[in-house]
Amino acid sequence: MRAQTLMTQWCTRAATCGQLRMSTNTNTPKHDGLDAIFKHKRLLRTQVRKTLKSIQPSLRSHQDNTVQDIVLGAPWFKSSRRLCAYISCAALREVDTLKILSQILQHNNATDGKKLYVPRVEDKNSHMRMLHISGIDDLIANSMDILEPAPVDVDGNAREDVMQANDPVDLFLLPGLAFDRSGRRLGRGRGYYDTFLKNYQDLAKTRNWKQPLLVALSYSEQILDEGLIPMTSSDLPVDALVSPEGVIPISKTALNRYH
Repeated sequence: MRAQTLMTQWCTRAATCGQLRMSTNTNTPKHDGLDAIFKHKRLLRTQVRKTLKSIQPSLRSHQDNTVQDIVLGAPWFKSSRRLCAYISCAALREVDTLKILSQILQHNNATDGKKLYVPRVEDKNSHMRMLHISGIDDLIANSMDILEPAPVDVDGNAREDVMQANDPVDLFLLPGLAFDRSGRRLGRGRGYYDTFLKNYQDLAKTRNWKQPLLVALSYSEQILDEGLIPMTSSDLPVDALVSPEGVIPISKTALNRYH
């Protein structure tokens, strides 16, 4: 079936799927301080990619399963009704999300089911949307061979954009290259998630909604010592990390929901 084919493709994407998200920001900062930060980030990305590449497939698979099981068993996941989550790309060595997303989609029509939005990259200028899907068949491979939702459904109707939704998102599951225990997140350099999250947080504030919980999924090797990841004003911290060792609540919001 096509769904099974797509699930297989999900886990076997060629390295080309990283070309878009692994590009770094080429704008030359005017301030020497920012220039130093961007240079340090580029060096960190190179180091982390080498580390991720060295992880044995069996260990990676074990960590994938452990992280997903922790998420699926967490009270803050079970209580979330509207979620935004990334579609993992094996070539980028992101923590797998197939088990999580499959479980959400299996129960999305239930009375107490969850509603799922996943990313669709619109251009190379940090413009990304989160669109609603109801099944694996809603995903197609884009020009970069990355699975993402088609802009319209099988009936030709535009998919619901989370920015136009009538209800707030409870939880974001986020990817990244590296993190630390203070909530700092190192992305891949294009700013898609930071830009989107800032826009969504502004929307939630305007509508007097509770801010969503921002949770990043991480291999053990991606968690760095505090102070190693530099931050700029456009970098948004996460509320919590999930690694094979468990949940690391960081913000007051996460601490309240975790307990």
